Amino acid sequence: METRTNNPIRLYMSMSLDGYVAGPDDRPGQELGRDGGRLFNWLDDRESDGPSGQVYREALATGAVISGRRTFELAGRWQGDHHDGVPIFVLTHQADDGDVPPGHARFVTDVEDCARQARAAGGNRPVMVHGAGAAQALLRAGQVDEMEIHLVPVLLGDGRRLFDHLGSDHIELDLVRRLEDRDVTHLRYRVRRAEESA
Repeated sequence: METRTNNPIRLYMSMSLDGYVAGPDDRPGQELGRDGGRLFNWLDDRESDGPSGQVYREALATGAVISGRRTFELAGRWQGDHHDGVPIFVLTHQADDGDVPPGHARFVTDVEDCARQARAAGGNRPVMVHGAGAAQALLRAGQVDEMEIHLVPVLLGDGRRLFDHLGSDHIELDLVRRLEDRDVTHLRYRVRRAEESA
């Protein structure tokens, strides 16, 4: 397993108190699912000098992006540019030769190779992770260093959960930062490595 670097792989996700990152029936035209937009009201304050503005600016200062395939497709492939032209590594089960992603995006089928490429491309800046599928795969592979969870005080009741399909091994976390803002609590966790939890 790789040692920690100065450019952590960091999950950024808005999540309801009951663990959902999208409402039910997320699909093209309804990318966040029914009522899933409720999880992103805090972005109204993204230009502020407060905690939400700080967290948003930190997210846009990342040096590379790892995305799940579903998230990538629902986002219209970000037209090949998530932010500032940084490389986008799309974790997918299968990449067809004829399907070339636009702009700065590329498909990667191996989780550890994806993490390695993203760290190298990010230089000395953190790597942003987007999407529940990518988050789960990277967590199972021990490749997530930190999680920035934008916890929204709502119970969605149904939809796409962030932490499904992690397997039976528990993952220990250390809360390293907590920022309160209007309608959201930004929680940053450090993921403990197995040897640290032993």
